[in-house]
Amino acid sequence: MNSGSTAHKAVTALLERTRAGHGGALVVRAEPGLGTSTLLARAADSFRDGLVLRARGVAAETGIPYSGLHALLRPVADRPRSAALSAALELGAAPPGGSGPVLAGFLALLHRLASAGRPVLVCVDDAHRLDAASREALGFAARRLGQPLPVAVLAGLPRDGGAEPRFAGLPVVTLRPLDGPAAAALLDRLLPPGTDPAVREALLHAGEGNPGLLTEFVHHLTPRQLAGTEPLPDPLPVGEARDRAAAARLAQLPRSTRALLLLAAAATELAGTAQLDVLAGAAAAAGLDPAALDPAETAGAVRREGDTLRFVHPLLRRAAYWQQPPDGRRTAHRLLARALSGRGHRLLRLRHLAAACPGPDPSLGDVLADEAARRHPGTRDGHAELADALLRAAGLADDDRTRVVRLTAAAEHTWCSGRPQRARVLLDRARELPAPDTERGRTELLRGTLELSTGIVTDAREVLMEAAAMLQEHAPDLAAQALLGAAEASWAAGDPRGYRGAIEDLASRAERIPPVGQDLPTAYAAGMATVLRGRLDQAAAPLRRAIGLAVHERSPRMLMLASGAALVLGDVTAAREIGTRAAAAARTRGPAVLVPRALEHLAYSELRTGNHTRARAHALAGLALAERTGQRNCASHLHAVLAMAAAIEGDEDGCVRHARRADAAAGPHGLGVAATLAQWSLARCDLGLGRAGAAAARLGPLVSSAPAPGQGHFALRMLAIPCFVEASVLAGDPDQARPALVDFAWWTGVTADPRAPAQLLRCRALLAEPDASADLFAAALAEHTRVEGDYERGRTLLLHGMALRRRRRPGEARSVLREALLAFERSRATAWAERTRAELRPAGEAAAPAVPDALAVLTPQQLRIARCVAEGATNREVAARLSVSPRTIDHHLRNVFTTLGIRSRVELTRFLASAGEG
Repeated sequence: MNSGSTAHKAVTALLERTRAGHGGALVVRAEPGLGTSTLLARAADSFRDGLVLRARGVAAETGIPYSGLHALLRPVADRPRSAALSAALELGAAPPGGSGPVLAGFLALLHRLASAGRPVLVCVDDAHRLDAASREALGFAARRLGQPLPVAVLAGLPRDGGAEPRFAGLPVVTLRPLDGPAAAALLDRLLPPGTDPAVREALLHAGEGNPGLLTEFVHHLTPRQLAGTEPLPDPLPVGEARDRAAAARLAQLPRSTRALLLLAAAATELAGTAQLDVLAGAAAAAGLDPAALDPAETAGAVRREGDTLRFVHPLLRRAAYWQQPPDGRRTAHRLLARALSGRGHRLLRLRHLAAACPGPDPSLGDVLADEAARRHPGTRDGHAELADALLRAAGLADDDRTRVVRLTAAAEHTWCSGRPQRARVLLDRARELPAPDTERGRTELLRGTLELSTGIVTDAREVLMEAAAMLQEHAPDLAAQALLGAAEASWAAGDPRGYRGAIEDLASRAERIPPVGQDLPTAYAAGMATVLRGRLDQAAAPLRRAIGLAVHERSPRMLMLASGAALVLGDVTAAREIGTRAAAAARTRGPAVLVPRALEHLAYSELRTGNHTRARAHALAGLALAERTGQRNCASHLHAVLAMAAAIEGDEDGCVRHARRADAAAGPHGLGVAATLAQWSLARCDLGLGRAGAAAARLGPLVSSAPAPGQGHFALRMLAIPCFVEASVLAGDPDQARPALVDFAWWTGVTADPRAPAQLLRCRALLAEPDASADLFAAALAEHTRVEGDYERGRTLLLHGMALRRRRRPGEARSVLREALLAFERSRATAWAERTRAELRPAGEAAAPAVPDALAVLTPQQLRIARCVAEGATNREVAARLSVSPRTIDHHLRNVFTTLGIRSRVELTRFLASAGEG
């Protein structure tokens, strides 16, 4: 949980307790820029039902006794007890009798103000800048608050301002930097439309989760810099006043202390942290005493955390490093490199030596690049370290070919560290340099791969096809990789012609591809080329060979290829098994950037096997990683999976939300799979909620044999036909489904999908004459017993029961519908279960009043939420159970209260009990 959220909850809880008469105190500690002032201001502004006494410590008045209390008591200065206290203070002089009477007087005044019938909030920002006497009075009163006094004290202090004995014993909550998603959300609110993604990424990286710093960056960049038409300054601007303030703060420190801080800042620039033992070694080499750091700690500029030293604010680190001349910075890196000798930090030492170089040094560049090539990154930070090493090695080279190779390698590691736009910038630099086709092809292969993951997939295909042409002569294995990427781009776009072209090109080059490690893609290409010619039966053999070759495969890319072959063939069990191995291989062998895509493939196979709950779990995990690494296209596909899972569960809000998120990238980036799956999800949600006409209208374009541009996907058409047949029949227009069923019958005959035979028989039963439908439904149910999964079987049972009821056979209908209800309940298909209960009532089921008449006015989602709340679940617990946000739960719950005419959770529980829900 983000610390900002934790602090907000703590402050909110304090205010609520105070309104209830229990009072208390809370100290909020944070580094500058993390939002203490905003948090306190919002608390004061929200306390409209009480009296607010507000003040802010001012450095200029720190030496004036009781100046803080005078500022705090201005709103009540006309009240007798306050006036008497103010007079007793004699601003600027010590009161007679010492501080005791003032302490007692201030506490008595708070009692008197609270006894007037309104709660009191004392809110002090920058409390460390109050004069000592006012801090003593504030702390004295704060420790004596609580029941039955409705007074709250809220004080803001710096995280590293040292111990403050006058506030000892008070509860403390600490604000920390925002996590990745929260920082990204804040930055998106700050940035204007049209901001270049690379600029956004750079700001997010440099901001280090500090809201104040992010705000400063955005405020001080020009429109052209934000749009990416002018380069960003290094370092990023925060305004002269901020930089001067940070520099002035450091300027007050001794010269030797500033020299040590330059070493610490240089170490942090490269390693992200400053190791104290390394600093000590560098300091000794420079003739500095490590104890010279003590004044910086006393001043709150740095703090020790275990064996590391950390600047308390990024601006102080920037000032310590960037406001030094280049020669000074290079000297610092040279000293750090010397201190790292013999410590087992060879790569870091070489990076420091590179930073100390004023110009090209080919020998050092070769050593640095070779060392980076030997390293396995392991983590995102590891990729970032190697990216920096290779980028520095590129700067040390004295020939363009070497620079291109190293810039491309640096870009790949940058992408793997979760900064795709920064990787594009490095690739642009490489593209500007002359190089042979092979090196140029490697650069374009990575560019196309990035575009496939984050940009317009049709553009990605063209780049990858060009890369394949450049690589075909001297790097056929990479040419094959480029063609597979081009095929994947065409698949994602729903472009069968483009897919077939790339796959056939790959198949035709098989003789020039070395056999070791290439058998699987060759078999895959041969099989898929045959599929695209419409001969799925002939494609089975090479696709089976690709699946078989995955047994000993360890590469996540190759395993995902085999999993895709299994899905095309219809062997969903093999697809799931291989997909599980692909996700594990991506996690353990890397690169980690492949994990979201592996989880996407695995989620698809789980959907095909009928395990939508597991599909949702994989999709949620993959989505978090995809968003963290900037893989917008993968995120779109995962949102589509989540929309489908929500549709099966009957969560209309979740389905609509995820479908919209999928479409947000699917349209601009040409993601045909994501767009089609999102529409299919909405249609399935309509079906579950009994809106057959709407479902048929959505599905019609998706299953058309001649779809309009941008509608439907050639790989999903057959899978959606059973839903279209069902929707058309229930909407009263069965004839529109008959042509599609002919195609589905053909597909059932050639696919290995174990669910297709049962679905075909169910569709035929729906379109058959009444006398023939019973036998077809029975045959479909017999097929369902051959495969696992309750959801599809439940749908067949429900439709069979509906048909029996319409034929006035209520006894048989009840028996079948009860089975359907159990199947839907086991598969957590809530809306479908509600539909089944609705069918049971007119069939004469007396024991199935699942939705009492008194509750019939609620939507299925509202009813689910009401039942969870009645069980005692909190809004957050209900949100986690239903996979929605707490805000959504709150919205629905307010509507439930309004609809039922109740005002509390207790009344809701009683209402449900009286309606037979207890």
